[in-house]
Amino acid sequence: MKYNPFGKLDAQASRIAFGGWQLGNTEFWGDMSFEDGVKLVREAYESGVNLFDTAPDYANGMSEKIIGEALHDVRDKVIINTKLGHKADGTTDFSVDSIESQIKESLSRLQTDYLDSVILHNPDYDILSGKTEHFNELKRLKETGLIRSYGVSIDTYDELKIVIEKTNVEVIEILFNIFFQSPSALFTFVKHKKIALLTKVPLDSGWLTGKYDQNAKFEGIRARWDKNTIERRADLIRKMKIMTNDENLTKYAIAFILSHPGVTSVITGVKNSKQLQENIKAESFEIPYKLRQQFIDIYSQQIKNNPLPW
Repeated sequence: MKYNPFGKLDAQASRIAFGGWQLGNTEFWGDMSFEDGVKLVREAYESGVNLFDTAPDYANGMSEKIIGEALHDVRDKVIINTKLGHKADGTTDFSVDSIESQIKESLSRLQTDYLDSVILHNPDYDILSGKTEHFNELKRLKETGLIRSYGVSIDTYDELKIVIEKTNVEVIEILFNIFFQSPSALFTFVKHKKIALLTKVPLDSGWLTGKYDQNAKFEGIRARWDKNTIERRADLIRKMKIMTNDENLTKYAIAFILSHPGVTSVITGVKNSKQLQENIKAESFEIPYKLRQQFIDIYSQQIKNNPLPW
């Protein structure tokens, strides 16, 4: 496992990060016991992963609790990133006055007295453009030692542009993969500002593993895709399999992201040991230049002007 500087912190982050959305999340991702979740997180740590991403609303606080239980005895050796705005009880609260109490609730679940990174979980435009007191409050809490860095979780090029132009955030988590490439135009600027850049949804909710086709059936949150969207994605996947001469696209999808200067870590969702080890193995794969360019071309020619619904 290779590591990158985590923004301006005196810390090195594994290029593969553990995404905690699946932990204990029976609503969207099937059954996983508390004990199995702890075992999986611990396996990730022992395999070289030291960056763990979670949020209070992932399984109503269960994700944070699992990570806390798994890592409390190695707390000083890991980087924990959690979020603000969507609470464990299912409510939404982006009020400035609630930031400190939300952080302290996460601290309790995570069994720690500080957080390496806290990010606002898809806040509105006024917050992203620095028109509110949110980042001043986070700066104050950083000065107390409660948190070590702060930032935002966002989805689009426009959001990224306004954040890096109007705020002094230290961490950005953004939707970025082969099917969603527009933010990459700003990655050099992000790197110049020494912002920790974490990419989310690297496998397009499973599509970029190569395991789905036009006949795939989805439940839970992935049931959002209509027939046309499924057929478009399936066609793109077919073309990528021809390009790679491979049925399994996972390593190509992860390596493509890591080939972009400025990317600190790829947040990979994990349901079991097999997925974990496959993601970790992909970190060492270097994507050939020609294939990387083909992935850029497929986006430019077939997606850029007609974006896929997330």
